[in-house]
Amino acid sequence: MFHHSGNDLINPFKLLERVGAKEGDTVADMGCGALGHFVFPAAQLVGHLGKVYAVDVQRDALDRIERLARDLQYWNIEPVWSDFEVYNATHIEPETVDLLLFVNNLYLCQNRESAIQEMARLAKEGALLVVVEWKAEKSPVGPPEDRRISKQDAKKAMQTTLFKLDDEFDAGPDHYALIYKRTKDIIQ
Repeated sequence: MFHHSGNDLINPFKLLERVGAKEGDTVADMGCGALGHFVFPAAQLVGHLGKVYAVDVQRDALDRIERLARDLQYWNIEPVWSDFEVYNATHIEPETVDLLLFVNNLYLCQNRESAIQEMARLAKEGALLVVVEWKAEKSPVGPPEDRRISKQDAKKAMQTTLFKLDDEFDAGPDHYALIYKRTKDIIQ
């Protein structure tokens, strides 16, 4: 059963397979939006033994995800209302997430340091954080060029002892992906 979000800019299955999402994993899509572009493919890949947290600050987006999950019988999706830019605001048990997705949200993030700390709080040691952003070049879709964040600026924004850059690749013609691994460092 494949749920299509209507967005072909990034192939969610290819990206999730590239970062090693597998049966039994716990995934958190931080800022998932109303379409669940990564939520539903992740739910398929982690299977009934896994779990996908659809995290967003917009309740109507989560209501839509919840309805779709119920209609499509995805029982492993759990909507979580949270402003994840606030440390300790996301109601997910600490150190339980294997894979965090942070897609097209870094450039929108007002409190990056707190958001990074919150994602680190949720992540198991060795968990992956996948940061995907629009390439900082003009394209017919996406935010205006002056709102985008370059790969180098994204790396600067993500500089922390909580995550270590592990890999990077093109996530489609208009996006790049930075893969971070959760370190042993404690959140201050």
